[in-house]
Formats: sequence, C-alpha cells, structure tokens
Amino acid sequence: MKYLIGMDIGTSSTRAIIINEDGKLIASASADYPLITPKPGWAEQNPNDWWEASIKVLRKVLQDSKVSPKDIAGIGPSGQMHGSVFIDSNGDVIRPAILWCDQRTQNQCEKIYQTFGYEGYIKLSFNKALTGFTAPKILWLKDNEPENYNKIYKVVLPKDYIRFKLSGVYATEVSDASGTGLLDIRKRNWSDEIISGLKIKKEILPDCFESYQVTARVNKEAANLTGLLEGTPIVGGAGDQPGGAVGSGIVKSGLISDYIGTSGVVFSYCDEPVYDSQGRLHSFCHAVPGKWFLMGVTLSAAGSLKWYNDCFGPSQNIKSQYPELKKYKLLDKQAENVSCGADGLIFLPYLTGERTPHADPYARGVFFGLSYVHNQDHFVRAILEGVAFSQYDCLKLIQEIGVKSDKVILFGGGASSRIWKQIIADIFGLKIATLNVEEGPSYGGALLAGVGCGIFDSVVQAADKVIREVEQIQPNIENNKKYKKIYEIYSSLYKDLKEDYKKLSGIGV
Repeated sequence: MKYLIGMDIGTSSTRAIIINEDGKLIASASADYPLITPKPGWAEQNPNDWWEASIKVLRKVLQDSKVSPKDIAGIGPSGQMHGSVFIDSNGDVIRPAILWCDQRTQNQCEKIYQTFGYEGYIKLSFNKALTGFTAPKILWLKDNEPENYNKIYKVVLPKDYIRFKLSGVYATEVSDASGTGLLDIRKRNWSDEIISGLKIKKEILPDCFESYQVTARVNKEAANLTGLLEGTPIVGGAGDQPGGAVGSGIVKSGLISDYIGTSGVVFSYCDEPVYDSQGRLHSFCHAVPGKWFLMGVTLSAAGSLKWYNDCFGPSQNIKSQYPELKKYKLLDKQAENVSCGADGLIFLPYLTGERTPHADPYARGVFFGLSYVHNQDHFVRAILEGVAFSQYDCLKLIQEIGVKSDKVILFGGGASSRIWKQIIADIFGLKIATLNVEEGPSYGGALLAGVGCGIFDSVVQAADKVIREVEQIQPNIENNKKYKKIYEIYSSLYKDLKEDYKKLSGIGV
C-alpha cells in the first residue's frame, strides 16, 4: 500500500500527517513556534522555525507510523496564506517573514489604488488591496528597508518556503498565489499588468502551478534531515483555507464551510470566478483545477480565545469543579454557565484589525455592555458569540452574492467545542455539520498529493471516497431570534467606533 503526507505550515505550529490510500489517518505530529510582534499591528515569524518544526514532525510521523519512506507516494504542503518570505541569491532568508495578520502596509495599499484606481485594481485582481496581502508587503520593504529589498532573489509564501527547503525548487500554486494580490484570477497565473504597474520584477516570483501538479522532489540534503526518500514527489499543495476546503469536501457547487482556527473563514465553492465591484469578499482560485471560491475572513477567531486563555486562563472556580479538564475544555464549561447573549456583554473580535466586512487595519477589540453582573464566564461566552457574529458577517455577504446552502460544514479547532458549534448554529440559523476527518489543511494537502501521484483520479473523487458527515447540530430557533436582535447592536458598534479607531492609531497606541 502507498501512503501520503500532508503538511500545514500554520501560524502557531506546523503539522504533518500520514494517510493511506483509503484516507485513513495513520500518524500525525505537531511542533509549535512563536509569533513575533515587534510593534502594535505587526506580526512576523522566523521561517527557519517553520523548517525546524517541519523536520521534527516529518521524522516523527515516519517513526510513529512505521511506514517505509519508499512507500510515501507524495507530499502535499499547505499553510498560512499571504506571508512574505524574502530570500537572497544564496537561498538565505533576508529578514523575518511578514505574516497574513500584519497591518503595517496601509500606505502601500493606498499606493496600489493610486496606481490603478480603486475599482481598477479590483477589476484586475478581483480583490481589494488588503494590508495582509503579499503585494503591499513587497512594496513596504521597498519603501522602508531598501537595503533588504535590493537583496531579493525570490519572494515565496510560507508553505512554498518549506517546498524550497525540501527540494531546492522555487514554486507556488494558484490557490495560495491568489492571496498575493498579484495573480490574474481568471487566467490562473501571474498578472503582467499588476506586476508591471507596481514596478515589481516578475522574476522574483516563483513559477505557478495547479495545486495537484508535481512541482518538485525531495533532494538529498532534505532526505537526510527528515528521513524522507530522495526523489519523493511534492505537489503544489494549497493555501490553508482552500487546502482545508479540499480536506473537508468543499469541492462541489452549493457547499459552504466555516473554519474556526486562529483566523475564522467562511468559504464557498464557485464554478466561475466571482467579481464584486466592492471587493467585499476574497475571490480566489480553488485548489480544484478550473474552479474558484469566495472567502470572508475574521482575523482573530480562535485567536481571540487564545488571547483570553493566555492572559487570564480558566477561572479558579471552574478548575476546582473540573480538575480532569484542561484550558479550552474548561473555558467551554465557563461559557455553558451563561445563557444566550451573555447577559448583554458583546465582544468585537478585532484584536489585529479586521478583514471582512470592514477591511480596517485600525479596528481593535472591544467588550461592550459591561456591568456588575458580569464575571469571567460571561467574558468567555461573549468571545465565542462575538467571533460567531463576525463569521455571520461573512456568511451574509456570501448569501447576498447568491450562494445558498441549508447547512454549513464546520472544521478547525472550534469544531471540537460543542458549545461553540451550537452558538454558531444559533447565530447562523443553519444546520452545522461536522466530518469524520478533523485535519483540515494537512488532510487536503495529502489528498492533493494523492491526485498528483495517481492514487486518486481527481480532487472530487478523492473527497468523495474518504470524507463523510458524522454529526449535524440544529439551530435553536428561540436563541436565533434573540441573536438577531443582539447582532443589530453588534453591527452598529463598529460604525460608531470607526473614526475613534483611527484617532487611537494616530496617537500611537
């Protein structure tokens, strides 16, 4: 039997899995690394941390699975989108990578609009120029660190840096490249018009492939470090969201998913590229060849809960009641102590600005409606509800464009929380389905590797063979009615605070 490796180069950790030809999970491993925040609104990582983590998890899954390296048919990388890894002619990283949640590039986004016009750029790219995207990061480096800019030989995305370290080959694929702001979404290749207009040298960009295509092979040096067999094929892979969609079966018309990880993403499959003159949603190439997707993003979804856990953690009271449980399970118990609506406490999850629907790098998190009645349990419940409201913002836009479904497939860390699943169902007013696989992007990467290596006939056939629903959560109608009223207040708060966010940024805090 042949086996497949999927990888996910995430924001907090790198994960690797091995599955067999039937899609069964054989082994998995994760390795963590830090997020660097040198200034408010900045987010960076050391790409070498990703590589060290990749070596560790690849060695571990091979060891734990007892699968012979010669039986690994292929590798499918997935990973955090938009991040910029700047590499010199020696193959060395020039500076820390600037990540998807970094907000420093607002001036460069304005320059992009000045070059093409606001609507003109959206017509070319099918997307807004957003601070998290790669194109403004390249321009930021040119404007602020010209000595580093002049050293650039290649700019690659996070998962593509791991491809380079495994093979020595610079390559990317259409789904991840869509998030650079430099791709012609219709033609599924780099846009000469955007690149030349921004005066970016096209040769610094890697070749662009379809997600299932074999792009490189493991070289001798990487084989020695990881335990992989030299020559093992590496397919294009996917950005974490389209990779997660493949790994969750969102490969056909009429399907919508909700991913609750560090960020939160509402994702819908499309047979054609969807153009919206306002660029309210991301319109990207899917990892399914010849298909596209729409995506709305909450920058701080489970990241908001992680922030709370890191700063405050579960209450002493809940820890004494449930000594057998640990952090997030304890936070779930706290949320269960509070009724729908958190007794009027509302949370805006804009800890690192926001992407959809506001595209505002200045936005910040807010707790609204505090009173003496509120305790730690209320704060946890309000965070879960606030993230779900933000995801509902995304879902509404997708529905307005015409994509309809009576259910949403939920995956990511949030899918393991029963209370969060119910809150999302109640706020969405839709059934929430969960699946027999929980690996998301890494599982999607493994399936793409299987297509590229001939184990599966197509991405759709792979998903149909191995993915199935295991649970559906029904919405509580009474809670949905209450949440609709709270959502009206939630929606108005950003509008009321928008100018104050800018003023706060203007005084350097």
